[in-house]
Amino acid sequence: MEELIISPSLLSANFANLFDDIAKAEAGGAKWLHYDVMDGHFVNNISFGLPVVECISKTHKLVNDVHLMISDPLRYVKRFCDAGADYVTFHLEACKDANEVWEVCDLIHSCGKKAGLSIRPETKIEEVFPFIYSLDLVLIMSVVPGFGGQEFDNEALGKILKLKQFFKENDITKTYISVDGGINETTGTLCKGVGANVLVAGSYIFKSDDIQGAVGKLLKWI
Repeated sequence: MEELIISPSLLSANFANLFDDIAKAEAGGAKWLHYDVMDGHFVNNISFGLPVVECISKTHKLVNDVHLMISDPLRYVKRFCDAGADYVTFHLEACKDANEVWEVCDLIHSCGKKAGLSIRPETKIEEVFPFIYSLDLVLIMSVVPGFGGQEFDNEALGKILKLKQFFKENDITKTYISVDGGINETTGTLCKGVGANVLVAGSYIFKSDDIQGAVGKLLKWI
């Protein structure tokens, strides 16, 4: 799995021009669209929820990459699957124990969708390893989740490298390594270099004067 995927984050988008901006990102080569769903409890911010995902997911041909930064993901994942999510990523830290992580993954898969697991910057990547065979994606946060526009935390690079090595040692070839937070042309290149194959970028893309060109730059190997 060597294809590089750009997943523009709607958290930084201008909702007054949303559909035009999504079209520009797609024209630049984006394959996925990232939804940061925040509940004001698990993270200290509120973004958008089910109605937004349900509405936007039907207006384009991109993969709907839904990131749940919410408490009690087990209660909501099926509703997000039904709303149009293709990938549903939830947080390890939002689950009370390992059994709940597996239960959430099983529920997502029972809906015919892909399951992702995310970790905060302070969580060790090794905590994800027991769940790898139930996952289609691992999302490494390179900023504190909750707000866009933060600086990239270089410790994420070590996590990506360890996860990539674990994949090699265990012959795991169908699980994406995604990174989210502070992604730009420089940090994106660093992440690609150590094994990430999905780059979630918000401000770099949607705050750019050239959305299509910003996506294109992230797709280049430098």
